Formats: sequence, structure tokens, C-alpha cells
Amino acid sequence: MNRPLGRLAAAAFVVLALVAGGLTYQQAVAGPGYRDDVRNPRTLADRATRERGPILTADGTVVARSESAPGGDGSLIRVYPERSLYAHAVGYASSYFGDTGLEARYADDLRSGDDGSLTAALFSFLGGDLRPHQVQLTIRDDLQRAAAAALGEQHGAVVALDPATGAVLALVANPTFDPNLLASGAPAEGDALAADPEHPLLNRAIAAAYPPGSSFKVLVATAAIEASLVTPETRFADRTELELPGSTAVIHNADGGFCADGVSLTLERAMAVSCNIAFGELGMLVGAGPLLDAVESAGFNGTIPFDLDTIASTLPAEGLEGNLPALAQTALGQRDVRATPLQMALVAAAVANHGVIMRPYLVGAILDAEGVTTRSTLPAPWRTAMAEDTARTLAAMLEEAVTSGTGWRAAVPGVRVAGKTGTAEVPEGAPHVWFIGFGPVEPEPGEQQIAIAVMVEEGGALGEEGSGGSVAAPIAQAVLAAFFNG
Repeated sequence: MNRPLGRLAAAAFVVLALVAGGLTYQQAVAGPGYRDDVRNPRTLADRATRERGPILTADGTVVARSESAPGGDGSLIRVYPERSLYAHAVGYASSYFGDTGLEARYADDLRSGDDGSLTAALFSFLGGDLRPHQVQLTIRDDLQRAAAAALGEQHGAVVALDPATGAVLALVANPTFDPNLLASGAPAEGDALAADPEHPLLNRAIAAAYPPGSSFKVLVATAAIEASLVTPETRFADRTELELPGSTAVIHNADGGFCADGVSLTLERAMAVSCNIAFGELGMLVGAGPLLDAVESAGFNGTIPFDLDTIASTLPAEGLEGNLPALAQTALGQRDVRATPLQMALVAAAVANHGVIMRPYLVGAILDAEGVTTRSTLPAPWRTAMAEDTARTLAAMLEEAVTSGTGWRAAVPGVRVAGKTGTAEVPEGAPHVWFIGFGPVEPEPGEQQIAIAVMVEEGGALGEEGSGGSVAAPIAQAVLAAFFNG
């Protein structure tokens, strides 16, 4: 072959290789993306015509199902009978807006296997079941309703879970939305929800982080106890203000007065009455290293493994080492600390579960069309937040906070409840208020516990008494009472 023909052949080979490679990439790599893109008309048609199985609560309440769409064209639409109550927990499925939440995560289980393909037909001919599966949540409908009713119109979130397994028993965020408006594919409704300044589509339980205020003191005490720096009997001077070294900043107690008798108080009592000055001193005593170790052991600065996408709770290390004013303010759950309600529920659960945080989960089982379990979620430890002895010590301190401290409004008659309140100042607006806790303390063998976190945005605006103890604790009490008395 002469040289010009050789070059032409080589060029032709290169072009053919590029074409083959491009086609292979489009089919094998990019193809699934094109197939699943919500703008693909075939994808929209598939979603509109393929049945989805129901989503139901642990106690059998159906919260999502497929029905025939109006018009009689044979298409199906997703319907949410409980409207806004489960919107943030379940998400929605829409031929126009796509899938979110559990509807997206478990779409392959929920959708019918009958996609009109030869493979599906052959599978059915050989006896395979193409009917859609059902997804069963861990949420109890009575607790979900109790949490939503207690939160009312206030902006915030409630997360309750089983400390021993990680199963989520209630997950409520407010403002919320009606997923039926999105499932129907009405563009105007979707645009209105997306543009709403109150952000009803934001899941405040897992996708928004806030300064945790004094509820963070649980982790500060954890760090100090684990480092053998204090015991519950360690005494702190009872003062009305704490001047921070090397700074003009001053820490005061919540009411501006003393926490006890004006002389001294124990760490246990400081936790019960949420004494800012004592914990400001404790933060400076603990130091950056042990404090970061404690919060990261509890899940901060990392991703929580969960059925839904969560954002990280954070305590940045930058600027903490040797910075006593920063440490004192951080110990009050202020400055740069940010936490999601789910994260703080896990902190409470760690104390309840002897220091071990179980991986939280929202889906308990996948059922076939006949209701038979085909797959279930097995409880699994996620991380150890503290030693068992530390957890036992903290539980006693937090129980005092409910029996004779700031968390008294969370008490349930006949039940030993432990908890911690929190009121977090913010640069603009009223304080956010918190309550985290659990019960019963020291359960009997076989007795189920519940851990809870409540956060109310700007709950401190609710009159002079607006605080974690007066606003968030009663919400927790309503859920706890439903759990123990239901």
C-alpha cells in the first residue's frame, strides 16, 4: 500500500473508532441518564402509566397510593391521603416535577415491573410477580399526628426515634405542603411552592441546621466527663456574669441573675438549670481537642446515613484551639455550632442507649403485593458517642433537668423522663428554641424507649417566657405522652 492510501486508511480507522466509542458511551454510560431524565417524554409516559405500590406507616395507615387519573385515559396519578402530614417524610412522585424523598429512593421497589418489554412478559409467563411492592415506614401514625398537632403553625421540626434500633417514630417539619398539588403536575402550584418565602419544601428536620443553644451542653458535659475533668459533683462559682479573657465579651445567665445560691453549684445542678456561666467555664476548661472529639463522635462534621438526604451538623475546628472566648461561647451552643433536629435526636438517643448511636432509618420493610415481607431493615450501630458510664451519668443529670429544672414541662406522669432545653440567640430575629430528651430512664427489660428532638424557629418570640422550656418542652411532652399512653 502506498503512503497516501495508508494515511487515508489510518484516518478512516480513527474516525470509525471515535464513532464507535461515542455510540458506546451514549448507550452504555449516558443512556440511562437520558432514559431517566424527567424531560424524556417516554419517561413521563412510563411514570404516568405504571402503577406504584402504596406507602404505609408502621401501624397500617396508607400515606401514598396510585389511582386512575381524571379523564379516563388509563393513566395513573399518585395520591397522598394524609396530604401535608407526611409530605417531608415521604416526598412525592410526579410525572411533571419528578420524584423526591422516599418516592425517589424506593422507586424501583414501588413501581410495577410491567414496563411492556419482552423481558417483563417472559418473566410474567414464567410465573414471576410484576406487581408493585409496598413500602412500610417505621413511623407511627399516632405519634406523627401528635407531633404535628403540638407543633401547630410554628416553624420548626420534631424528630422522634427508638434509641435501641434507630427506627424513626415521627418526623414532622413545618411549614409543610400538600404533595397532591405536585403529583397532579400543575406547574403553577409547583412554582408557587418553590417561590414561597417560608420555604415549605424545605425539610427542616434533616436539611436545615441551627445553633442548638443549651441543648449542646449535653455534648460539652460529655467531653468533660470523658476527659476525667469533672464529675456531676464538681462545683462552679455561682456568678451573674463571666468576663471572657482577652475579649470584651461577657456571658450572662438566661435571666441575668444567679443560677443557685450566689455561692456555688454542682455540674449536675448547672445542667438542670442550664447555667450559662458554669458551662462557659467548662468549655474553656475542656479545650478544643476533647470538645471536637466528643461532637464528632456523636456525628457532627459528617454525614448521617439515612433513607433521605441530610445535611451535616457542624462545629468548625478553625479558630477554636487556644481561643478561650470562642470555646466559652461554643459551649453554650452558640457561635459557629450548627445542628439539625435529627442530629440532636441522635444525641439524646446516645444517652438513652448506653452511649451507642444506632443508624437511623425510616423504612422498616418492603412488602410484596400480598403484604408479605420481602426485605426488612436490620438495626445496626452507627457510632459510639460516649462510654456507657458517661451515658448513665448524663441520664441522671438530664432526668434532674426534667424533675426540677428547665425541662419540667416535658414531664409525663408515671414515667421517668430525661431532657435538656435550649434557647439559641441568632443575629437577626428571635431565638430558636430546643428540647431534646428521652424516656423512660432505665427501662424495664423489653420496654421500648423513645428519644426526641424539638426545634421551633424563633420560638423565643412567643412572649417573655419564650424559651426551650416553655415552648419546645411542651411539644415534646405531647409526643412523649402519646407514646407512653397510646
